Amino acid sequence: MKTAAPALTPTTRALTWCLHLLVIGLLTLAAGRAVTGGQPHAGWIIAASAACGLMYAAGPVLPVIRRSRRAAALWLAAVGAGWLVLLALSPDAVWVAFPLYFLQLHLLPRRAGLAAVAATTAAAIAGFAAHQHSFHPAMAIGPALGAAVAVAVVWGYQALYRESEHRRRLIEELTATRADLAAAQHTAGVLAERDRLAREIHDTLAQGLTSIQLLLRAAERTLPQTPQNAARYVDQARQAAVDNLAEARRFVAALTPPTLEGTTLADALERLCTTTSARHRLIARFHLTGEPAPLATPHEVALLRIAQSALANTVRHAEAATADVTLSYLGDHVALGIVDDGRGFDPQCLPAPDPETGGFGLATMRARAQALGGTLTVESTPGHGTALAAQLPLTPPAESEPEARP
Repeated sequence: MKTAAPALTPTTRALTWCLHLLVIGLLTLAAGRAVTGGQPHAGWIIAASAACGLMYAAGPVLPVIRRSRRAAALWLAAVGAGWLVLLALSPDAVWVAFPLYFLQLHLLPRRAGLAAVAATTAAAIAGFAAHQHSFHPAMAIGPALGAAVAVAVVWGYQALYRESEHRRRLIEELTATRADLAAAQHTAGVLAERDRLAREIHDTLAQGLTSIQLLLRAAERTLPQTPQNAARYVDQARQAAVDNLAEARRFVAALTPPTLEGTTLADALERLCTTTSARHRLIARFHLTGEPAPLATPHEVALLRIAQSALANTVRHAEAATADVTLSYLGDHVALGIVDDGRGFDPQCLPAPDPETGGFGLATMRARAQALGGTLTVESTPGHGTALAAQLPLTPPAESEPEARP
């Protein structure tokens, strides 16, 4: 029966129909034996069997019995009363006790179900003994054994059902956890990509636009007294725009920076110093120490971007005359140092980054170095220049992602 029970599965639905057929079959057997066996009160036996069958058939039909445990208990009591009347008329009704055990154990709470099974067993034994006009211990074996089997089957089924429900909840929790993990990984990926994009934009587009702005200001200052110098500044600004556009296109396509394509990091840094010296009032010199070793693309990109950002800060803020860029291969590490003779600053009193005034450079450089398992240090004193040092291990951490890839 579905009454007061969880939703039926195909297996439990098949068992329910088997129980229905068993009850109807046993009631029909009792009525049939009353007719064929010439039992007294055959008409009453048939009527009691039919009445008991109708009361039983009402259970699966009435919605209130399916929804309410109390209504199910009342319906079960009515079926039991009809069965007792039939048992008083025919000894064959004792077999109907077996399906009643299953109904009582399934519909009633555990203690009430056990009490109902015990009472039904006692009634079946007493009724059969009354019809036989004697009592033997063997008469109790059948009903008692049927009750024990019913209890074992129902409790075993309930244990399996609880275990199945527990596994279902675990599967649902696992599915929800996997969904949460996927969402968290997606969010982490989005944040990591956003951070990468912010660093690339700062070190390429923002620095290039700053260089163009400074060159155009220099051209503006030289007009109209020295138009040839102004033209040179404008030409350099145009070349900076071309270079910046190439960076932007490669940045969108997530390819290696143009300055590293087909060349080494040392050559790219030397060319960066030459370009910076040509475009600004700063003498940038490049130095190489140690035996050059092959570097992974993320290392080369990070060191180049750090050098670009550091020289851009020197041009924009330091008012320096010279800057020295040194690339050093130190066995299992590679180091990049940028030292200028500018006005310096207090590293402990840096303004907070602001979208209008900037201030993201050092944070971006430090993030690049830390992403590859390296370090970045800055030493500066007002009036005594600035020294910046980035150090990266030659073997990147396994969890690091190439910065030149999205």
